[in-house]
Amino acid sequence: MSALHNGNLQELVEQITDVIVARLNGDTTEQTRLCGCASECFHRCPERMQRVVDAGAARIGLVLGETASARDWASLIDHTLLKPEATEDDIRRLCAEAAEYLFASVCVNPTWVRAAACHLRGANIPVCTVIGFPLGATLADVKAYETRRAISHGAREVDMVINIGALKSGDDCLVEYDIRQVVEAAHEFEVLCKVIIEAALLTDEEKVRACVAAKRAGADFVKTSTGFAKGGATVADVQLMRQTVGVGLGVKAAGGVRGLEEARSMIEAGATRIGASVGVKIAQEASGVKTVTAASAY
Repeated sequence: MSALHNGNLQELVEQITDVIVARLNGDTTEQTRLCGCASECFHRCPERMQRVVDAGAARIGLVLGETASARDWASLIDHTLLKPEATEDDIRRLCAEAAEYLFASVCVNPTWVRAAACHLRGANIPVCTVIGFPLGATLADVKAYETRRAISHGAREVDMVINIGALKSGDDCLVEYDIRQVVEAAHEFEVLCKVIIEAALLTDEEKVRACVAAKRAGADFVKTSTGFAKGGATVADVQLMRQTVGVGLGVKAAGGVRGLEEARSMIEAGATRIGASVGVKIAQEASGVKTVTAASAY
C-alpha cells in the first residue's frame, strides 16, 4: 500500500470519526462555527484534531524498525486457538509454542483455560479467554459469571463480545451496561478486558458507538473481530477504532491476519495487539525463516 494511499485513508477515517463523534455529542453547531461547514460534509479542521499517538509507542516503534526481532513481534501477538474441534494435544502444542516464542498470551476457549494455565505454569505468559463468544448474545449477568469462572481457572485476560443486536437496535445504554458487567468482574481480579465489536457486521457509525461504549465502560482494549463473522480486521477499521478511543485504550486487530505484512499494516494503523492463529508463522517471517504453514481463520 503506497504512502499516499495510507495518508488519504487515514485522513478519511479521521474525517468520518469527527463527524460521527460530533453527532453522538450533539455538537453540530460547534463544528459549523469552527470550520464554516455543516457536519454532513467531511471537511475537518486540522487545529481541532491532534494526531493520535499509539498506546505503547516505544514497543510499537521497536517492532516497526529495521532491527525488530521475532521476539519483538511475538510480544504483540495473542497466540490463538478457538476452533471448536481443538483437542487437548492442540492446546498443549499451542502453549509450547507460546513458551518458545514468548507471545503476549495464548487465547483459548473457556473450557481450555485450566489446561492452558497448567501447561504455561512458570512461563510468565498469561492465558486469555473469550466471553459470550462468538455471538455476544448471552445475557450480561451470564457474561459476568463466565468471566469470574474463567478467572478462577487461571485466565488473566478476557476478550468479550458485545451485544451486537442491541447496538444495531440503537440501545447504547444496554451495550455499555453489558460491557461494564464484564469489565467490573475482570478488574475485580486485576484482569485485562478487551471488547470485541465485530466490526464486519457494523456501519462506521456503529463502530464508533461501540468503541465509545467500551471506553465509557472502562475497558482496556477494543478489538475488531471474533474471526467467526463474515470478515475480520481491516486497516480502515483499526484506524477508525484508534481514532475513536484515543491513546488511553489498546486496539487489538484479529481475524484474518495471516502473515507479517498484514500484522505490520495493522500496527501501523494503530493496533497494539494482534490476535492470530498463525503467530509462529509471523514470528518466523520476522526472523527471516520461510514457512509453508497454511493460514487458518482466527
